[in-house]
Amino acid sequence: MVIHPVILCGGSGTRLWPVSRRSYPKQFASLIADESLFQAAVHRVSGPGYAVPIIVTAEPFRFIAVEQLASIQVAPAGLLLEPVPRNTAPAILAAALWQAARDPSALMLVMPSDHAIPDPEAFQASVNAAQEAASQGQIITFGIPATRPETGYGYLELDRAADLASGQPHPLLRFVEKPNAAEATQMITDGGYLWNAGIFLARAETLIAAYQERAPELVGGVDAALATAETDLGFTRLGADEWERLPDISVDYAVMEKMANLGVMPLNSGWSDLGGWDAVWAEAGPDENGNVCSQNATAIDCNDTLLRADSEGLEVVGIGLDDIIAVAMSDAVLIGRKSAAQDVRHAVSALKARGAVQAEQFPREHRPWGWFENLVTGPRFRVKRIVVHPGGSLSLQSHHHRAEHWVVVEGTAQVSLDGETRLISENQSIYVPVGAKHRLENPGKLPMVLIEVQTGGYLGEDDIIRYDDLYARD
Repeated sequence: MVIHPVILCGGSGTRLWPVSRRSYPKQFASLIADESLFQAAVHRVSGPGYAVPIIVTAEPFRFIAVEQLASIQVAPAGLLLEPVPRNTAPAILAAALWQAARDPSALMLVMPSDHAIPDPEAFQASVNAAQEAASQGQIITFGIPATRPETGYGYLELDRAADLASGQPHPLLRFVEKPNAAEATQMITDGGYLWNAGIFLARAETLIAAYQERAPELVGGVDAALATAETDLGFTRLGADEWERLPDISVDYAVMEKMANLGVMPLNSGWSDLGGWDAVWAEAGPDENGNVCSQNATAIDCNDTLLRADSEGLEVVGIGLDDIIAVAMSDAVLIGRKSAAQDVRHAVSALKARGAVQAEQFPREHRPWGWFENLVTGPRFRVKRIVVHPGGSLSLQSHHHRAEHWVVVEGTAQVSLDGETRLISENQSIYVPVGAKHRLENPGKLPMVLIEVQTGGYLGEDDIIRYDDLYARD
């Protein structure tokens, strides 16, 4: 039986700041490998026996998801866009209803995109072992054998006699919310507890029936959001008015904790939710001194330390450090005790309170045509690097308050300026006056890179009038 993966990638978190921010969350970052966590999740459910995935993401991440899928040559079966975040319960139901409209008996594997699973073959073996029970109408959730008294995870309780090495699903006794330290220690002593991985396998019609039984108030709203959805550029934009009225609730609270037909499949593939820099340090594989260093980081006489440089041309050097996290980017640097990794969210809150853009805005801003980043900003000027993908096209636009000067440094740009079109090659430039209608395109087969110098009294990104746009943006 073919498995239809559903990959959830609409969330955002703060515990891996500054690499993970609201505008570019951790699932799209390359934290422990060259590929992103999202791309690794897609690869994990690829190959024989798997259909192409259904992607559920948030509106701001739609083009990031498409770009990362294209780079690994995957075209999704569907790409559902949540107008606003509403947690996992509405997102999973939307995917189930979308799939049921095509095949109600389809077997769906629902999984987050921001977890690390180092052994994908073992993961697939566990999924395959759970197929029969799921095809017979059970909802199978996956659990990780607990190896330490972790207070940051929810737990699944099994019968003490359950043989976790049997390779078969076991009946679930109950969900256990995140425990305190004493409770977690006792559960490890007692045995029979697994960490809740938030992964489910079930037929589409089984999931829908569970919602109808345990959360009927969600079914009508999500169904209405699908009925009023708009499709363009391969996206299915769920109806905004209907979606916004839905409660913000997890699938565990809404449905799973109330069901009686749940089974648990132990996962022996390794797993981490990468819930902090301490988890990234552990999953990255510390050296003999307990250090993890990125390509442009150097540790001298350090122990149990993570050193990471995440911007081009940046070098990070640590000397005599112990139990330290140091993560440097072009616009922000994090330094702290590894043992205090969970407190990073407090730093983000402090930055937000001060109005610092670094709290939520990633230095590289992604667009459907490519990306740009600010290089330097002054009172009446800003310098950007702009990268346009092959075939990419910015909107036909004008600005009230700023003029722009473009210098092409790689590739060839096709520029439309007040009705005239010309090609600008490397080392050539063009001036765009205030108020002029203009468009920038890349007609070549390689990325086009230019330096943009903006001048004017107001340089905000909202100073833009769009007359035409290939990507259906307002």
